[in-house]
Amino acid sequence: MSTNITVKYNESPVYDIVLEQDYNTIYRELNKLNTKNKKICIVTDSNLSKLYLNEVMEIVKDYAREVETFTFPAGEESKNLDTVYLLYERLIRSGFDRKDLLIALGGGVVGDLTGYGAATYLRGINFIQMPTSLLAMVDSSIGGKTGVDFLKFKNMVGAFHQPKSVYMNLKTLLSLNDEQYFSGFGEIIKHGLIKDADYYQWLKDNSKAIERRDLAVLNEVIYRSCQIKREVVEKDPKELGERALLNYGHTIGHAVEKHMEFKLLHGECVAIGMVAASYLSYKRNNITQNQLQDIVEVIKSFRLPVSVSGIAAEDVLKATLNDKKMESGRIKFILLSEVGNACIDTTVTETEMLEAIDFIIK
Repeated sequence: MSTNITVKYNESPVYDIVLEQDYNTIYRELNKLNTKNKKICIVTDSNLSKLYLNEVMEIVKDYAREVETFTFPAGEESKNLDTVYLLYERLIRSGFDRKDLLIALGGGVVGDLTGYGAATYLRGINFIQMPTSLLAMVDSSIGGKTGVDFLKFKNMVGAFHQPKSVYMNLKTLLSLNDEQYFSGFGEIIKHGLIKDADYYQWLKDNSKAIERRDLAVLNEVIYRSCQIKREVVEKDPKELGERALLNYGHTIGHAVEKHMEFKLLHGECVAIGMVAASYLSYKRNNITQNQLQDIVEVIKSFRLPVSVSGIAAEDVLKATLNDKKMESGRIKFILLSEVGNACIDTTVTETEMLEAIDFIIK
């Protein structure tokens, strides 16, 4: 069963988000781009190449003049300009021009890096997102934010560059280990908390089917999360306003991620950051103590951490003050105004942030 969501900007369709249970219909997306006489480079990592690269190549080769592959070592440590340079070199030596196409086959690291390479090679060429992780399906593959880490600073170098299609094979979720799978729920729970209280409750009600990876239920999870993200990015494609709401849990979460030297997965760090942001929301009297406790318990029920140890609160605070979300010296902190609604707040003080960080350090 195929499910499509169309992302529009200024009322004009830009790309489709396609939910499938195999790769058999990827040719439809390639036909839309008239790729028969174009070169395609499939970019993936060393883990995903063993699982899906040959299958995708076999399908894609019939819809391209030539197919190249570029594989880099799996992991956040590869998400840097050095890897992008190697991708540029491969494209240049293989004679890729502006009319050719990149395919990002993998999780968030592959999608972000490939997107940034596509945005900057020859000032921009087309690319397709083919996310294989739950986190990438509901978050990083949608909206056109691309980028790489610089030194120890996450996503500090990047560009907005919209994909031409986002194609999801939901059966790739069955190959994820539990840690990778449940990491995706850091972003999914966030969607309910910031935009849709009914969805947040639905996640709680369907947690058992989600835990056993029922594909029909996962189709609904991904569809509803993608609809929320679509609505936000359509209104604010370059994060000049409302799109910042998607950063709920990310300011402190990214700081934790940095100080844990990426030993925790992104979704795990977002979960910890959401606990801190929910605590601040409680301290501001936006949500009740019972609601705060419920959020903590829901996050735990999806096998996500709610605290961290081995780092100093002052170091995490310092990292938040270097966050790219800073604006005129103030952090655009995202708080809950209530469960199901979020707001941008630039009045959160360092003292308040330190208290929230203390709350998540055990």
